[in-house]
Amino acid sequence: MVKSQAPLDWLNFFLADVKDGVGPFLAIYLLSSRHWDPGEIGVVMMIAGVATVAARTPFGALIDWTRWKRALIITAAVAVAAGAVAISLFPSFWLVTAAQVVIGSADALFPAAVGAISLGIVGPELFTRRVGRNEAFNHAGNAFTAIAAGAAGWLLAPRAVLWLVAALAATSILAVLAIDARSIDHYRARGSDKERDGQPSGLRVILECKPLLVFTAAITLFHFANAAMLPLLGEKLAQSNHGTETLFMAACIITAQLVMVPMAILVGRKADDWGRKPLFLAGFAVLPIRGVLYTLTQNPYALVSVQILDGVGAGIFGALFFIVVADLTEGTGRYNLAQGAASACWGLGAALSNSAAGFIVDKAGFSAAFLFLSGCALAAFLLLWIAMPETNDRDVSPLAARSGRTDPAPAD
Repeated sequence: MVKSQAPLDWLNFFLADVKDGVGPFLAIYLLSSRHWDPGEIGVVMMIAGVATVAARTPFGALIDWTRWKRALIITAAVAVAAGAVAISLFPSFWLVTAAQVVIGSADALFPAAVGAISLGIVGPELFTRRVGRNEAFNHAGNAFTAIAAGAAGWLLAPRAVLWLVAALAATSILAVLAIDARSIDHYRARGSDKERDGQPSGLRVILECKPLLVFTAAITLFHFANAAMLPLLGEKLAQSNHGTETLFMAACIITAQLVMVPMAILVGRKADDWGRKPLFLAGFAVLPIRGVLYTLTQNPYALVSVQILDGVGAGIFGALFFIVVADLTEGTGRYNLAQGAASACWGLGAALSNSAAGFIVDKAGFSAAFLFLSGCALAAFLLLWIAMPETNDRDVSPLAARSGRTDPAPAD
């Protein structure tokens, strides 16, 4: 187990932006270097998001089923690298669209596969700390890549960012190969406790688990409220900071990512002692406050400082999501399937967020949009507070209690 900890750290660090594909950089490249119409850019960006949402549930089931989890990550990393290089060399509409489908699908696989490998290596007893460590390295990697990408795009050319993503994908392959395959217990990796004959728990067990359904509804509403806030902030900054809006946006991203690192470490160290629900409520509580604060000032430095709250909320969510799903699926053999389905739901919420917020901005302005999103965030907080139980009690794990058994991993 100890032997594989460092490769897992580096895998999370290098996958930080590979797992998000080329989305943050593609729009800039296509607009500034290839002179695409904004409408076309919006279409190809949407396609990647749709591909991610569509792939999450089936990929979760695949990760539960297979022992070749490292191979899946390698295949997905190669796909992202090939897609990024292809976009930089042949930026036609249909090729970029096809590459976005591949990249978006790979984005659905990375978090689930890394989470499964982590659970398979350390087991449920140490999973909380491991997930916190995963997320800390992930956010550190995001901050590093944001700086490197900004420098590459400024010093070389916008397309250099795409080559950087390809290089990070190749480096992540080296990291995953350094993980000892024998250290991964594939029974634990899918939420089973030990080897026994039989099939995984039926899907009905997941669909009838009220805490999992409440949790999925709450995080979907949370992401509906959260996803549009940073893009709207970017548009607001662009209105009054011509020529420096890119720098301010980079500062927003880096500020949030740096705060996410200690938040992820805090979750990893304290979620078992303090419970999952209090930490999750704290993460949910900062989102409505953040939305309201965006309406109170036009000062770019003040707006960037509000991103500290984004780091708090996202840092807590990013780590606790994997932990809570593991709590609710312990003993069922359906951990990655449930994780994929829940991710698909909140991914859909995030995709709808930008459209809804954009419509409100057109009709009533930025402040109205931020206040609307804050109201949705408050509703998510209240739903989690009132209807979601504490999941840090392995004796009353809802799905494990209902399944009544554990099950074997699949054959090679």
